[in-house]
Amino acid sequence: MELGGGGEAAARPGPGALGGGGLDVLQHSVGSLLSNYGWYLLLAGVAIYLLVQKLSQSLAGRSSRQQRAAGADEEPEAVVRRQEALAASRLRMQEELNAQAERYKEKQRQLEEEKRKQKIAMWESMQEGKSYKGSLKLNQQEVESGASTSSAVPKSKPNKKPLRGGGYNPLSGEGGGTCSWRPGRRGPSAGG
Repeated sequence: MELGGGGEAAARPGPGALGGGGLDVLQHSVGSLLSNYGWYLLLAGVAIYLLVQKLSQSLAGRSSRQQRAAGADEEPEAVVRRQEALAASRLRMQEELNAQAERYKEKQRQLEEEKRKQKIAMWESMQEGKSYKGSLKLNQQEVESGASTSSAVPKSKPNKKPLRGGGYNPLSGEGGGTCSWRPGRRGPSAGG
């Protein structure tokens, strides 16, 4: 009897025998799964981690906004003070802008007055029979010196000599040096 019973026990694997073989099968299947899909699993894990982080930040931001909104309802005096300070700064900026506009208008009026005086002086010189161009140049130099705020002195242009002599004419074919162009002969082409 013992032999028959022992044979059955040997034929049917027991829990101890399955544990060793089952562990090998599990290890083999997990190893093959990781070798085939390891990178995909890693990327999926990273994506899930980043998604969870993003959701937690958005929930934290939403809760902090709700707390701030509740805090704004509780402190109306702070809101009023903030709005008054904003209105005062806008008023200051508007006053500065108005002052700049007035300065610009005053400069424009002065320039118009100078131009008007120049035209009157030119008209008077023309009525007297004098050359108005000479006096116009003098008046323009006075206006430019008065209008410019910088202390830079206008430089006169140095006398430049021309690049070519006075007798040079590129269309005449003379004085151009060694290069000369001559038109080709007229008539049918020699090709055929």
